[in-house]
Amino acid sequence: MDNSERYSDVNNNLTDKETITMKKEKPMGLLLNGSMRSSGVTFYLKKGRMVARSAHSMERRSNTREQFIQRQRMRNTVSLWQSLKWCKPMFTEHAIAYSGFLSMSLRMPAVYMPKNMAYGSLLMPGIPVSDGTLPPVGQQLGEVDGVPALLTDLTADRLHNGDELRLFTATQQIHTDTPMVCFGVRNVEAAELIEVEGKLALVGDEFGDEMKGWALVHVSDKRCSPQKIVTQSTYYQQFTTEEALQKAAKSYGGLTR
Repeated sequence: MDNSERYSDVNNNLTDKETITMKKEKPMGLLLNGSMRSSGVTFYLKKGRMVARSAHSMERRSNTREQFIQRQRMRNTVSLWQSLKWCKPMFTEHAIAYSGFLSMSLRMPAVYMPKNMAYGSLLMPGIPVSDGTLPPVGQQLGEVDGVPALLTDLTADRLHNGDELRLFTATQQIHTDTPMVCFGVRNVEAAELIEVEGKLALVGDEFGDEMKGWALVHVSDKRCSPQKIVTQSTYYQQFTTEEALQKAAKSYGGLTR
């Protein structure tokens, strides 16, 4: 029996869970390379011997409570970045902006969304939009003479010629029953700022919108302040409960032990 006939016998009898070990022979290797891939089988060298095994596992993917929580936290983080990245956020303390956003975002509370909302995202306090070496700008939502405002601890003497203030806006939207956060950014003109007890503030009805959040970033040359979104939105809280966790987990096949 030649090599091709011997290989045909092996391939015909191969099951999903069987592992076939063959001698490292050049002719056999060439035949294996051509046929096993099309059969859904992978192969590799182990201690000088060619090992082939099924590329498909019939085992259920592990989904413990801890794993599910981490996956849900990551899922929301990735979805947020897909919108924020178009605003070209500065994370100057990291080689890649996304890695900076990721490391900071994974500290936020987990939110649990069912599988049909897999690409959704939720607005919450603390979403990072920048990281840098300038002092952070303290900010909070409040009112000035009864008008909604973004109040900061920034004083005029901290701004120098050439500096910029970039206002990031995060808006919670609902698309076909799936919540999505959309980000925008614009430069703030000096004329828009007012002084409130010696500190700078932005005033306008938009700052009273409970489905929006903001972060004012101080930029000087290639440096920036580390900032996170402030918001009065509570919409996300319904996705942080034990009930939300169990509902979301069930949509993915349930938790495993």
